[in-house]
Amino acid sequence: MNIVDLGLIDYKKAEALQLERLQAVIDGREDNTLFLLEHPKVITYGRQGGGENLHVGEEFLAQQGITLAQTTRGGNITCHFPGQLVGYPIWRVEKRPGGMRAFFHDMESAVINTCARFGVTTARREGHPGVWVDHSRKICSMGIGVRKWVTYHGLALNVGPDVSLFNLITLCGIQGASPTSLSMEADREITVREVKDVFREEFEKAFAHTAVAAH
Repeated sequence: MNIVDLGLIDYKKAEALQLERLQAVIDGREDNTLFLLEHPKVITYGRQGGGENLHVGEEFLAQQGITLAQTTRGGNITCHFPGQLVGYPIWRVEKRPGGMRAFFHDMESAVINTCARFGVTTARREGHPGVWVDHSRKICSMGIGVRKWVTYHGLALNVGPDVSLFNLITLCGIQGASPTSLSMEADREITVREVKDVFREEFEKAFAHTAVAAH
């Protein structure tokens, strides 16, 4: 697998890189790839919509320098911002044991194990892809797109203490869900740089056992 650190990158630029790598993986010109990055402030809609869960108008967002983007991932509305680790796996799943269910399970495992290494206990929530604390505080959102059995888009793990951008939306369209982060749960400031290195290791562990089968 290739793991590529894109740093802080505009949402649309990262999307273009995903689509370029997606086609290369489909064509067999590149191996499975994980992009790790942060985005400037952006609110995104998924294929299930999300406009009904945005609490402010587009004019307000523009005044605050917040981008609004329609995406081709699954799921509803979510946010990205500096202090959140985003992972985009461009991954073949056609021959991968367990298919899409196993793919999501392994992404969640990588996040759960990463959080555990910072002393934060997290878990899955039935029917809601992603990772949660006590089934009500969401620490990691997930949503993917698939083209010719290759995934793109992925996950967003809240790391820093400021998750205030979520105040502008109903988180993932789920009533009663509230955002949290590693820093909030650990009660100390944790950086994306620290988490990126740990997540890279945990992702490799979670996916290495099927990396060969994916080709």
